[in-house]
Amino acid sequence: MVDTNTKSISLNSLGIKNATIRYQLTSSELHKEILEKDLGVESSLGAIAINTGEFTGRSPMDRFIVKDAITENEVWWSKINLPFEQDKFDKLYNKVVDYLSEKEVFVRDSYACADENYKLNIRVVNEHPWSNMFAYNMFLRPTEEELENFTPEWTVINAPGFMSDAEVDGTRQHNFAILNFTKKIALIGGTGYTGEIKKGIFSALNFILPMYKNTLPMHCSANVGAAGDTAIFFGLSGTGKTTLSTDPNRSLIGDDEHGWTAENTVFNFEGGCYAKVINLSQEQEPEIFAAIKKGAILENVVMDDNGVVDFSDTSITQNTRVSYPIYHIDNIKEPSIGENPKNIFFLTADAFGVLPPISKLTPAQAAYHFISGYTAKVAGTEAGVTEPVPSFSACFGAPFMPLHPTRYAEMLSKKMTDAGVNVWLINTGWSGGKYGVGRRMPLKYTRAMITAVLNGDLGDYRYEDYHIHSVFGVAQPRSCPGVPTELLSPRATWNNDEAYYETAFKLSNAFRNNFKQFEDFANEEIRRGGPQRYAH
Repeated sequence: MVDTNTKSISLNSLGIKNATIRYQLTSSELHKEILEKDLGVESSLGAIAINTGEFTGRSPMDRFIVKDAITENEVWWSKINLPFEQDKFDKLYNKVVDYLSEKEVFVRDSYACADENYKLNIRVVNEHPWSNMFAYNMFLRPTEEELENFTPEWTVINAPGFMSDAEVDGTRQHNFAILNFTKKIALIGGTGYTGEIKKGIFSALNFILPMYKNTLPMHCSANVGAAGDTAIFFGLSGTGKTTLSTDPNRSLIGDDEHGWTAENTVFNFEGGCYAKVINLSQEQEPEIFAAIKKGAILENVVMDDNGVVDFSDTSITQNTRVSYPIYHIDNIKEPSIGENPKNIFFLTADAFGVLPPISKLTPAQAAYHFISGYTAKVAGTEAGVTEPVPSFSACFGAPFMPLHPTRYAEMLSKKMTDAGVNVWLINTGWSGGKYGVGRRMPLKYTRAMITAVLNGDLGDYRYEDYHIHSVFGVAQPRSCPGVPTELLSPRATWNNDEAYYETAFKLSNAFRNNFKQFEDFANEEIRRGGPQRYAH
């Protein structure tokens, strides 16, 4: 047996000298440390509540990849994948480890990828105990036997209190998240937002798995039914991945990051969930609400003097979050691996109220929408946003995809064809008009549509059962169990055909304008999977 709290390890090989190393503390011990150091408050639900400081979300323009022999000719260098010089990385790295030397640091050995054949050992070094507790929640937890001979392959060094000098260090400003594939290091500084820790490893796997393992990495959630059928849910933040995959009638594989192997299995990268809690209610999302207990970390929420959380209060950020280990959910798949994918759902929160609440996609449409990765920003989510704004993120996760989006799309298309998967577009956004006019699609109806698909109640595609959308060309079912028929036609919910089509064609133009950057890489079939042009 290894007493992981007293096991002696050294960080000298990382350049961190004379540090007080708090190794492999339990979740309860970290909870206590956070309270004793006055770095957080215990909520009435038992979860610890912390504030991440200046940054309450990721900072995409401060994410870099070291340009070296491994990455130079493979990474899709762009405004998303920003290059960083090797010598600049070495100098900045030395500054960070000097900063952490002689301090108290929290160290955790963990791993990513639930499938043993793809397992990635990770050592996480944190300046703060709540960051280390996040790593406990979000990465997979080795057994004591596995820790006996644990050798990390990748290292995450996380120093929120270290501020870089942009002019000297080569960063854009004082915060940064840098991946070095040669040294296998994720270096994070100047930001306390915990999501940077998990997204750093996710980004690394998005390069490693397709390049070397013939495995498609996916920004998605996944669950599995009693018959062994796996469902995959792609979607950007706020579209419902966690909510819709957390289903009491199906076992949760994971809520955010997965791999789809050549053997046609789907495995979770993570050991926990990181859910948005804006407007969370026990009635609407009972499984997630119940997961918020001791061992969970609430981020940037507002509480009263009794520790009662107001989940509707976004005065700190719209991006309020909770992280919890996956075992806080009762109905989970163990290990976190599924087989036989049967249905894929692309989730979008269309704030224009144009897209059907559910539609079936052809293979060409599926590739087009996957490359596009559409959702919409609504008023108030960013400074200056007063009307709905189309938002596109290739592969529903562009900020984490080092390779060109078409490489992931080609892998997905082949896997969909080989596995005979059905692909559905689900609009969790607005109906009856755009944001401010219509209303958000009720969650109970979205759940009913997904349940109908999973139960086989929508049947095979037949012309008489579906209507082809006149702008986007997708097949929308004419009826669905548990859903009012009038909700299935977005045009009908508007009661104003002229206004509807005006808005629909504007959105179709936004799709086409966004896709121009991919046209040279996409074949004619995929290009035909897109919407029609504006007729006027």
